[in-house]
Amino acid sequence: MTITDPIMGKYKKIFIAGHKGMVGSAIKRNLNLKGYENILARTSNELDLRNQPEVDAFFSKEKPNLVILAAAKVGGIVANNTYRAEFIYENLMIQNNVIHASWKYGVDKLLFLGSSCIYPKHAPQPLKEEYLLTGPLEYTNEPYAIAKIAGIKMCESYFKQYGSNFISVMPTNLYGPNDNYDLEKSHVLPALIRKMHLGKCLENNDWPTIAQDLNKNPIGELVKDSKKKDIIQTLARLGIHYKDNEGSKPTVSISLWGSGKVYREFLHVDDMADACVHIILNTSGEELYNQLKQTHINIGTGEDITIKELAEKVKEITGFRGELAWDTSKPDGTPKKQLDVSLLNSLNWKYTIHLEQGIRDVYNAYRQYS
Repeated sequence: MTITDPIMGKYKKIFIAGHKGMVGSAIKRNLNLKGYENILARTSNELDLRNQPEVDAFFSKEKPNLVILAAAKVGGIVANNTYRAEFIYENLMIQNNVIHASWKYGVDKLLFLGSSCIYPKHAPQPLKEEYLLTGPLEYTNEPYAIAKIAGIKMCESYFKQYGSNFISVMPTNLYGPNDNYDLEKSHVLPALIRKMHLGKCLENNDWPTIAQDLNKNPIGELVKDSKKKDIIQTLARLGIHYKDNEGSKPTVSISLWGSGKVYREFLHVDDMADACVHIILNTSGEELYNQLKQTHINIGTGEDITIKELAEKVKEITGFRGELAWDTSKPDGTPKKQLDVSLLNSLNWKYTIHLEQGIRDVYNAYRQYS
């Protein structure tokens, strides 16, 4: 397939920073399916994006024409609130180095991946692009959000001062292939899927499947050969509680953070990737700034669901039969984060993977993987 597009042409170089992650790998898959094979990719061992001399040397040598900045330190509410210093430091370093090098070495276009957590905690709903910096952030993910806001404003500033075609996209909560299922660091949906998968296995005394799961995704010191009592104790610490009923089937309950009453929006990562490529091909920093006086755009479904409803949906799909208990001593996070996607829709793009089918596909893939 011959590509003649002026930005993503056959003989141009596309650098995807973070190509191994959930977001970067999805964008790479989408580009490959569309015939784009001229992609530069480096693992974190090959190129430390936190290291300015390394990044500068890479751009000096390779001179990419399009940069997609999907590399980031990411995690759920627990990780964000626990590793606050790492989240702000590492994300700022990655962004600063890649965005500045993109300007320095004349990159034609850059797409920076942000997050919907950039918006104020109590902003009006749905969240419009212009609500950025109009109020306080949610405390639990404030360092990550501040880093992402800095990246957005950096892209905007390089556009305003130098005319650089640098734009940012703000995806909603994502799920899909290559997600993180670490129960101490993952986002809410993969955490729910894994907890209920393990809960179902405990209900069925299916220890071989639990061993397979731990083999692929170890939890702390647990491995596939760990003793049952150690597995039970560790899972209890993570909110998966097992009760042996002396000969009859055991009962299992799962404790979840918060009230379950907050709302979240979810987008399959393959839809997100398609939206990113569509945006690259169909808009520019100049067009966005002329329309909104800013250079970022929301990516989402425009539809949300309570965490309790989400948990019940995952419970049905996984086949877990036990009780879901809500620990209201734990934080909920932002009450509602529904994105206004009217600008994205005006570019003739809309999501195609509906949540229930997306979760079913993800869970089926997870079972095969584990």
